[in-house]
Amino acid sequence: MAAGEGGATPPSEEWNSKKSPPSTPPYVRAVAGSLGGVVEACCLQPIDVIKTRLQLDRTGAYRGIVHCGATAARTEGVRALWKGLTPFATHLTLKYALRMGSNAVLQSAFKDAATGDLSNRGRIAAGFGAGVIEALLIVTPFEVVKIRLQQQKGLRPELLKYKGPVHCARMIAREEGILGLWAGAAPTVMRNGTNQAAMFTAKNAFDVLLWKKQEGDGKVLQPWQSMISGFLAGTAGPICTGPFDVVKTRLMAQSKSGGEVKYKGMVHAIRTIFAEEGLHALWKGLLPRLMRIPPGQAIMWAVADQVTGFYDKTYLQPAKL
Repeated sequence: MAAGEGGATPPSEEWNSKKSPPSTPPYVRAVAGSLGGVVEACCLQPIDVIKTRLQLDRTGAYRGIVHCGATAARTEGVRALWKGLTPFATHLTLKYALRMGSNAVLQSAFKDAATGDLSNRGRIAAGFGAGVIEALLIVTPFEVVKIRLQQQKGLRPELLKYKGPVHCARMIAREEGILGLWAGAAPTVMRNGTNQAAMFTAKNAFDVLLWKKQEGDGKVLQPWQSMISGFLAGTAGPICTGPFDVVKTRLMAQSKSGGEVKYKGMVHAIRTIFAEEGLHALWKGLLPRLMRIPPGQAIMWAVADQVTGFYDKTYLQPAKL
């Protein structure tokens, strides 16, 4: 099959134009997403640690991204920048598998029964639904553990409250109840639902605009093309959902084992942060989020598109007439 414009593989001319082309099965998209998640986690964990530290900083201890990273590396060792990698990598692997798989299932449900086409409204609804599912089943408990581990400071493990991800999860469940692992669920649902609605819609739009690729047309984008589309699609969400992310982090970081907590819920947290720290505090950590999420989406989509593209070319190419 000859290479097409922009490095993309052209669609087969053998497809029946009267029918919607076959779509990649949800389980293939789930595997593709999980592989992309592993690569993303290993590359971008330091940015996530810095983001968390900045969001939890109420005293101005860090003067910015570089100072925060340098301080952590100097006082706690370079490995501190990869704190929480195990739950982060596991969480991303499971999250992307669930996100890509559930989005594929929901997109199929929202397609027009007669034509097989998916409207923009259906694409947004499928993305939002996938974000809600991943937030409740995967993201919230894993991020609670990750954030508790990341906020710990010090070099001596014996002085740290949490010794590792499994120990952390057990401690939270014992001291705060099993629901302690779902602290901050409401802002997480809002953040992830909005993010995924925007991301899936924008990724498809950029694929069409930049590379003339329609979903199911048989083209396989080059990795660099997927990275550009994924990067651009990943920029809008962090700006729109900054307050939800800050509130989520604050709610997840506070332990209920000591009695009274500072933030009583999502709305109370937003009001309290605004009153005590100003409007800008609701977007704390935005720059490291923009340094992490768009590159992360670029990496994930570069891997995922190649996996799904390989499957489509191998198994979904129609027999020649």
